[in-house]
Amino acid sequence: MVRLSEVRRNIAGYFIQPVARFVAKSKVSPDAITWLGFLLTAGAAALIINQYLLAAGFVMLAGGFFDILDGAVARYTNQVSRFGAVLDSTLDRLAEAVVLLSILVLFLFTEEQSVLFSLFIKEWSILLVGVALLGSVLVSYIRARAEAVGLECQVGLFTRPERVIVLALGLLLAHIAGALVVALTVIAVLSFITVGQRLLCVRQQTQAK
Repeated sequence: MVRLSEVRRNIAGYFIQPVARFVAKSKVSPDAITWLGFLLTAGAAALIINQYLLAAGFVMLAGGFFDILDGAVARYTNQVSRFGAVLDSTLDRLAEAVVLLSILVLFLFTEEQSVLFSLFIKEWSILLVGVALLGSVLVSYIRARAEAVGLECQVGLFTRPERVIVLALGLLLAHIAGALVVALTVIAVLSFITVGQRLLCVRQQTQAK
């Protein structure tokens, strides 16, 4: 699982580092990039509420890109700070919640005859948003709590980058019956699997000590 995390970081770094070097020359602060990523994601949420799902998918991917870029720029320019880390983590959680809540609003005010619900029951789709939100929060919480007591906990099959990609794909393919609900199902199931992986990782470390 640790190796999988390293592979993800290496792949992201391959694409992000050239952009980070370019952005560093503009002297834009990492915190400003963090806020830009959050604002883009909030914009995606507004598009979702207004049922512009294809556009929301692209905007969400852009927001996710800036979410990765801020840390790379901070490291490249030696501007890594504890406040920046807390700000980034806080806005990440808020952005994810805002997007999922916008989908909840979309489900609440969309007729069941819509393509969104042609294969699913509306009430279960709404419940699924809550489960996906709970799973995503728990994944992040376990890592934060483990690191607070001095343990390493970066393992896991399905972390924030994967959730962003899957949800963006669900939005991009929302014209296909049930695609968005399928994306939420994947997020909910794999998030709770990741919760189990991280709890197991923490248990193994505590037993070893």
